[in-house]
Amino acid sequence: MQDFGALIDGYKRFRTDDYPKQKAHFETLAKEGQAPPFMVISCCDSRVDPATIFDTGPGEIFTLRNVANLVPPFDETGGLHGASAAIEFGVTGLNVEHIVVLGHGQCGGIGAALKGASLSTTGHNNFVDEWMSIIDDARDMVIDANFADPQRELELAAIKVSLENLRSFPYIAEREKHGEIKLHGAWYAIGEAALFTLDEASGKFEAIE
Repeated sequence: MQDFGALIDGYKRFRTDDYPKQKAHFETLAKEGQAPPFMVISCCDSRVDPATIFDTGPGEIFTLRNVANLVPPFDETGGLHGASAAIEFGVTGLNVEHIVVLGHGQCGGIGAALKGASLSTTGHNNFVDEWMSIIDDARDMVIDANFADPQRELELAAIKVSLENLRSFPYIAEREKHGEIKLHGAWYAIGEAALFTLDEASGKFEAIE
């Protein structure tokens, strides 16, 4: 088991090296609060860190991370809607101007969905499998199409599903209609550090050179 001290050592390096360089910035953030123009919805995969990929600093992006970077459709029924709460706060509380759905290669949630395998290891409430049901229709479409690389195709399709579900939130649809917010889809290849962005007009992901 990795010792917790590894994180404490990292904190000490941050406190000694990086913090002094950004001290004034942190003090401003503490005093004035946050006003990030970007919200990034990404996977909680440890290999895919939005701040690293986009080279951003504290206060620049409001980040929501979950299994397979999914967005559920708008739902006004009762319950604990963690992803929806973060989206609501980002849009109506922080007035973010852009929302980026960031998918990635070798996503474990996507792979399990394709295989019909459960990611739950508890034997109790299967939260993960229920969450992945958001892309059931997209998964069935990918399987039926018999793509050469179904893993990547479903990773890309899941991004489009999340964008569609974002537009089911009334306050997002209204703001997008009036040009007050823009939605973006992106896919990241881990090994090559290659980023592809979605052209919604063509439905294709294009590499960023």
